[in-house]
Amino acid sequence: MKKLYFLILILISQIDIANAQQDPLYAQYINNPMVINPAYTGINNLLNASLSYRRQWSGFNDAPTTTALSAHSSFFDNKIGGGLLLVRDQLGSTVNTQFNVTYAYKIEFTEHTLSFGLQTGVLNLREDNSELNPKDADDDVFTNDQNITKFNFGAGVILKGDDFFLGLSIPRLVNNQEQFGTLQSEVYKRHLYLSGGYIYHLGTGLALKMAGLLKSVSGSPLSMDYNAAIVLRDKYTFGVLSRNFQTYGLLAQLNISDNLRFGYVFEVPTNKSVGTSFTSHELTLTVDFAVLDFHFLNERYF
Repeated sequence: MKKLYFLILILISQIDIANAQQDPLYAQYINNPMVINPAYTGINNLLNASLSYRRQWSGFNDAPTTTALSAHSSFFDNKIGGGLLLVRDQLGSTVNTQFNVTYAYKIEFTEHTLSFGLQTGVLNLREDNSELNPKDADDDVFTNDQNITKFNFGAGVILKGDDFFLGLSIPRLVNNQEQFGTLQSEVYKRHLYLSGGYIYHLGTGLALKMAGLLKSVSGSPLSMDYNAAIVLRDKYTFGVLSRNFQTYGLLAQLNISDNLRFGYVFEVPTNKSVGTSFTSHELTLTVDFAVLDFHFLNERYF
């Protein structure tokens, strides 16, 4: 239990918000931007399914774990996209579950795609206070277990070509608050994401893939992810990443076949974060299918 309290203090110091649920971290957002931007829905003109699992600060009891499952496809001659997104994020006794239905309308022009996306669904926050030992047992926040469900609505836009993409999104537009006895507390604050990536073809079978993600939320400093990777023969990807120059890591992806990809990320925080003892690991499995007459499997980098 002392470790749980220490973990909570670390989180508060990192995000500067003590009472609002934050979006989970995704190191491999570049492989499945749908987790942060509904405009990615159906953008590659096929059926895509992705499963990812992230364990933050491995070795620390009650550290965050995140599981994300998505499936989306293009419809009506690839003009629109539709999909589902399920995310389960757990930190100690708190479990945050998000379910969204996503939609995108795509405009094709000069080998580029402009996609406008919407999503709607619910956020559920459960807190099992029986696992806690608060100093003030009569505090309204801790007297009863919490089970809160809130409506969600989000939007985004992506401009994508064969070798690049640029996206802007607010996946959860509604700031949510909840009354705990006499205390009103924030359940969620909206996040703004600006993401982009580009691949430079260096020669036959060799390319440099670069990407970045800027995240903004009211009351917290800006967060910036950077990564760069070498792509060999369109099959093997190896690279490095950093988050705010406080966490560094390695990333790898193997294209097992034309439609199946496996990715892995290993992260080490510095002493500016939580220290090098608590590493993070993220696994992603992605599969593509051409199931409709107008679907097609193609070589893609984003």
